[in-house]
Amino acid sequence: MIETKNIDFYYGSFHALKNISMRMEAHTVTAFIGPSGCGKSTFLRLFNRMNDLIEDTHLTGECLVNGENIYRKSVQVDELRKKVGMVFQKPNPFPKSIFENVAYGLRVNNIGNKSFIHQRVEESLQAAALWNEVKDKLKKSAFELSGGQQQRLCIARALAVSPSVLLMDEPASALDPISTSKIEELIYSLKKEYTIVIVTHNMQQAARVSDKTGFFMLGELVEFSDTKKMFLNPEKEQTQNYITGRFG
Repeated sequence: MIETKNIDFYYGSFHALKNISMRMEAHTVTAFIGPSGCGKSTFLRLFNRMNDLIEDTHLTGECLVNGENIYRKSVQVDELRKKVGMVFQKPNPFPKSIFENVAYGLRVNNIGNKSFIHQRVEESLQAAALWNEVKDKLKKSAFELSGGQQQRLCIARALAVSPSVLLMDEPASALDPISTSKIEELIYSLKKEYTIVIVTHNMQQAARVSDKTGFFMLGELVEFSDTKKMFLNPEKEQTQNYITGRFG
């Protein structure tokens, strides 16, 4: 479960996120929609502290993952990122074999048991719906895979260290329609095991894969509700205007 309470976030003096409170239940898919530059990716990156890598940023409010305020000074960021995996807009496999891409996080965490690593690699590739396509070429370079396969490999890599949350920032925007469909089917199946948060510019995608949707505009959370309700009967006029294509 993820919860934010009165989050304000700044890039220098720029007020990027304004007083955002939201609660996302475990084993659900939450989608963030809104025009470019509205703050949805910035908000997503709060949950594994990726914004810490940017200079001159600061945050007020609370961000809780499974009941723990992840911005307390005592929180180990490396440990947090094991629990909160991330998949980026463009597939970013490492220049390694398919097997070593998935095993990477386990090796970094000093896991040396070969049978356990082999088991987790297979389980993760199965979970990412990629095992049947790559099981006979695990020693080949990840760069030999198609774009859609590379993105599913990146999902498998994130799953290998057994996170509880999976963040996805436009995971299908660089993919063709068939690969996009596979990623969407995968998101739907993964929510049985993980809490998933996805940023997407594709409103149809949000409608297809998510349980709840948040609409962002100029750093504010305009509306947050069940996805079906938001798309059929939004409460705010701004939301209605965006969904019907009057702006954005």
